[in-house]
Amino acid sequence: MGIRLGIVGFGRIGRSIFRLGYDMPGVEFAVICDSSDPEALTYLLNNSTIEGKFEGAATLEGNHILCGSQKARLLGEFQPGLIPWDIFEVDVVLECTGRFRSRSELSKHIDAGAGAVLLSTPALDEVDATIVRGINCKSIKGSEQIISCGSSSIHALGLMAQVLNNLVPIELGTMTTVHAYTGDQRLSDMARKELRWSRSAAQNIIPNATWATEELEALIPEFAGKFQGLALNVPVPAGSNIDLVTKLSHPTSVEEINSAFKRASQNELEGLMRYTEEPIVSSDAIGDTHSVIIDATATISMEGGLSKTLGWFDNGWAYASRMLETALLWGQAKKGGN
Repeated sequence: MGIRLGIVGFGRIGRSIFRLGYDMPGVEFAVICDSSDPEALTYLLNNSTIEGKFEGAATLEGNHILCGSQKARLLGEFQPGLIPWDIFEVDVVLECTGRFRSRSELSKHIDAGAGAVLLSTPALDEVDATIVRGINCKSIKGSEQIISCGSSSIHALGLMAQVLNNLVPIELGTMTTVHAYTGDQRLSDMARKELRWSRSAAQNIIPNATWATEELEALIPEFAGKFQGLALNVPVPAGSNIDLVTKLSHPTSVEEINSAFKRASQNELEGLMRYTEEPIVSSDAIGDTHSVIIDATATISMEGGLSKTLGWFDNGWAYASRMLETALLWGQAKKGGN
């Protein structure tokens, strides 16, 4: 059974989704919506500073991007409600602009004929589901219309916290996302209402808020009131990590903690969690599709149940993988597949 996808916003996430899925059997990219120059969009699809050259070698012909068996119609419109999804028979709209996050805005895609909308950021208000692979992806029914894929940080944090909590109950936790700079930051100082966000991303470590702990508590209710966190945006283009500090209900050794992560990575979280004892750095995470790479050499355990664990992730490529998988899971559920 095939699925027809529409991408709204052909930035790093949108282009990564296309690269990941262009040669997957049954995946058809019907429409790409972005107001940028079509030649520039095709150029950036083929040439990525982070991911390198695209092996698919896309070409632009008229108002279509061609790549292998893909023939994606380019539209300059990206506003919800103004794209005729019914004409293109699109099953799932992948909303990758980050601009539209409310149910009222996203519902316009449904009104225009889309089967479902998959949001690349946390929603501002209640949606039908927030799906994190490895935690609640089996709950997808195919009847959902508006789904959030959360954030790259929650996909990493959620798996780390779940494995730890299954080993020894977590009493309290705090996390810091050490995150690569993002597309809405500036290379040079430029006045913005968010004062820290007005400083150069290329020259500063910039404290920022994170949605990840709120998302975690919503996903796993037993964590309610137990987690807080923040983000630090740093001058690297990709390769981020979660620095997780937890107060476990009783002391647990480094060996026990690492063994739990290793078992999970080889069993129920295979393909989503990778375990390594190599001395990796941020660039080693680039191009890795796992939601999190557990850095076993960084695990710390102290008396009283205090522990620190470190998980790396590619905040673009891995997250795009989760979005594409979630769209396919929705399509399978909708069409009665397994």
